Amino acid sequence: MSGLIHIYCGEGKGKTSAALGLALRAAGAGMKVLFVQFLKDGSSSEINMLQRLGIETACCPDIRKFVFQMTEAERLQAGEEYSRLLSSALRRCREEGFGLLVLDEVLPACRLGLVPEEALMDFLRSKPSELEVVLTGRESSPAFLELADYVTDMRKLRHPYDRGIQARKGIEF
Repeated sequence: MSGLIHIYCGEGKGKTSAALGLALRAAGAGMKVLFVQFLKDGSSSEINMLQRLGIETACCPDIRKFVFQMTEAERLQAGEEYSRLLSSALRRCREEGFGLLVLDEVLPACRLGLVPEEALMDFLRSKPSELEVVLTGRESSPAFLELADYVTDMRKLRHPYDRGIQARKGIEF
């Protein structure tokens, strides 16, 4: 089986949820899964459950601010940490026989300059042949869209946040 590249993007809810569903399906089929989150601190409910199911996870738990709230120094530090996180995940996928790699919120991390897009592009062009890769985030660069085998655009028609309803534990995080 040849591993393909998936993108879940768009303004609608469900990008991470779709990636989680695929991670569960792959793990259920006996595949080794690595679920990596960018722009999130690992405190959301899905990470707890993935770990309980034996799915490996990685994130930067010390980064707790949104990028727009960061000073320039904090942003540079976050970029260094996220770049290390990406580098470690890509190295592990080359060396440890993972069947599925999920890079949750990596698309905005690239767009914001927090991880090197070209390093990820190079990896995707030369990834292990059996490795399935999922990239998520609101907007994707044209280069990723061109390279992907699956592209799903989650379109928002309505969302409770627009009525002032805040994110709810167990539903949005």
